[in-house]
Amino acid sequence: MRTKGIPQGRYTKELREEAVKLVTEGQISVDQAAAQLSLPKSTLGNWVKASKAGKFGNIGKTYRPLTDIELELARTKKD
Repeated sequence: MRTKGIPQGRYTKELREEAVKLVTEGQISVDQAAAQLSLPKSTLGNWVKASKAGKFGNIGKTYRPLTDIELELARTKKD
């Protein structure tokens, strides 16, 4: 089941980096970090695995970044 919010695969590089850092440096579990950030656990888990494998830079290359308006609309729909 997909959570409603930011469209699938459309996370900023900064969000991905901070989410991974929260798990790897923040000493909290993937489940806890995913809940705090409203991310699917599997998505964050994949990011952490990719980071540990040195392939984190490849994530999200196939998607164009969302505009500020698209992000705001997604947040509004979620609320």
